[in-house]
Amino acid sequence: MKYTFFDLFAGIGGTRIAFEKAGAKCVFTCEWDKFSKITYKENFNEVDASDVRGLEIEKIPDHDILIAGFPCQPFSIAGVSKKNSLGELHGFKDRKQGNLFFQIARILDGKRPKAFLLENVKNLKYHNKKRTLEKIIGILEELNYSFFYEVLDGKYYVPQHRERIYIAGFNKDFYEEVNNFYFPEAKLSDLPKIKDILLENIDDKYTLSDHLWKYLQDYAEKHRKRGNGFGFGLVDPDIDSTTRTLSARYHKDGSEILIKQADKNPRRLTPRECARLMGFNDGFKIPVSDTQAYRQFGNSVVVPLVEQIAKKIIEKLTFLDKKRDTT
Repeated sequence: MKYTFFDLFAGIGGTRIAFEKAGAKCVFTCEWDKFSKITYKENFNEVDASDVRGLEIEKIPDHDILIAGFPCQPFSIAGVSKKNSLGELHGFKDRKQGNLFFQIARILDGKRPKAFLLENVKNLKYHNKKRTLEKIIGILEELNYSFFYEVLDGKYYVPQHRERIYIAGFNKDFYEEVNNFYFPEAKLSDLPKIKDILLENIDDKYTLSDHLWKYLQDYAEKHRKRGNGFGFGLVDPDIDSTTRTLSARYHKDGSEILIKQADKNPRRLTPRECARLMGFNDGFKIPVSDTQAYRQFGNSVVVPLVEQIAKKIIEKLTFLDKKRDTT
C-alpha cells in the first residue's frame, strides 16, 4: 500500500522529498511564500494552495499523513529575543505566524488523517516555560491522537549541528491507543564531514570583504570581553567535521558558517553547498537569487533525517493496518 500525504507549509519541498523516498505519495501542497513557491514549482511542478488560513477543508483531498514544519520564528530563541527587544508578541500570540498551529489542528479535525509529523525548533519544547508545548499536546489529545515527540540532531546525517523537535501522531479513531513509536536512532559511525559537501573553484564573491571580516572579528571580540558567546563560526575543513546551524539569516553576513581559506578572508557557503548541507542532492534546482536560496535552505529540513522518520511512520502504519485488518 502506498500511503498518501499532504505537504502543509511545504517550503521548498524537503519534507516531501523525504516522504517520497520513503515510499509515500504527495496528493496536496500548501505554501504561501512567493519565492519558495518558485523553487517548489521548479522542482515538483505544483503548488495547490497558498494560504492555509483560507483553505476550505472540502478542497483538501483525503490523505493518510499530514506533514507540517510550521513556522518556527515565534518559538525560536533568536525569534523570541528579537520580538522581545521590539516589544512584539511571540509564540501563539504572534498573530501572523504563531497561530498557524491552530490551522494544523483544524485540518486534523476536518480530514482525520491516520498520522501526522510536525517539525519545529528545539526551543518549542521549552518556550514560555513549556506552556506552548503543553498547549499543543492538549489540543492533540482533544483531537484523539496518540503522539510522540523527540529532539533530534541532524549532525548524524549531514555535517551540521541542527536540533529540531519532531512530533509524530496516530489517529486513535483508527488504531485505538498507540502505545509506542520509536524515532530513528542516531548513527554514531561514519559521520558526514563538512569537507565532503564543499565545491571547488568558488567565485570570489563568496569571500568576505575586508570591511565585513573586520566587523565580525571586532563584534566577536567585544562580546568575548563581556563574557558572551556571540560571534562568527569559522570552520576549517581540514580539522572540523560539523558546522553550526544554518539559519534563514545566513544571507546577511554568513557569520554562523564561515569557511576558512588559505591566504585570504573566509568565505560563505554557496547556495549549492547549503543545499548539500541540508541533504538535498545536486539534482535539486535552485531558480532563485542567492539571498532567497539562503533563506529557503535555512528554513528547510535535514532531508535524510526526515526520510528515516518517514520510514518509521510508514512502518508503524503498515503494522497497525495489518493488525487492524486481522481483528
